[in-house]
Amino acid sequence: MSDIDPSLQIHTDIWMEEAEPGDRFRTRAAFCRGYDVFGELVGRARWVEMLLLQFRDDLPAKPELDMLEALAVAIANPGPRDASVHAAMCAGVGGSTAAAALMAALAVGAGAAGGAREVFDAMVAWERCGPDFETWDPHPRAAQAQDIWPQRERAAGFDAHGLLGALPVRQLLQTLAHIAASPRVTWLEKHQAALEQRIGAPLALAGVAAAVFTDLGLGAAEGEMLYLLLRLPGAAAHALEQQTHGYRKFPFPPVELEEQT
Repeated sequence: MSDIDPSLQIHTDIWMEEAEPGDRFRTRAAFCRGYDVFGELVGRARWVEMLLLQFRDDLPAKPELDMLEALAVAIANPGPRDASVHAAMCAGVGGSTAAAALMAALAVGAGAAGGAREVFDAMVAWERCGPDFETWDPHPRAAQAQDIWPQRERAAGFDAHGLLGALPVRQLLQTLAHIAASPRVTWLEKHQAALEQRIGAPLALAGVAAAVFTDLGLGAAEGEMLYLLLRLPGAAAHALEQQTHGYRKFPFPPVELEEQT
């Protein structure tokens, strides 16, 4: 693939572009992890395959790809109750631009309480604890001095305000375990109830996502980024909907402030 003058190539470990021989500012061919994007991948590769190639050198077997695709469907739209989607809706109803609506969703959805940073922390817990009940500590660690994130009030990947054995989480875990016999997802599906009892809180979707990403060989920082990306479609759709509906049809009751005497 390299009859092109090296001076006409722009490359990183992930991506390489070959310029047109007569125009170094125009791309003749683009390669992702060595695959010709327009000559090999387009029309043949699945979206999840292209997605994973951004984060790892090679692709897992089909069951693992199917597992990621199922997770992507589950979290594509977290729903209006989710803080990140709500932020995008507020941007949409206020007439903000498309980019502003997505940035609002990313900013709010990046947090450590149900957001992408929680996935990061849960993946660190998976790497540290693994399938061993005795090492799963229900008490979160204190924030480090150099950490920008506040101290955790609960174990990462668990919902302090939900009910044990939430139906959507159980359904997702059962589906994922049926698709691929990956170690952490399989263990989690089998021991969900016991682990929730030990932690004292129900497993959250962020905790399931952390197990999937860890089974796919991703690092915590990669899982955090991927979680942000996969939840954007719902935020985008709800922001667009609110642009057309206007504030009078905003699907939440107004907040009435009480006068202080």
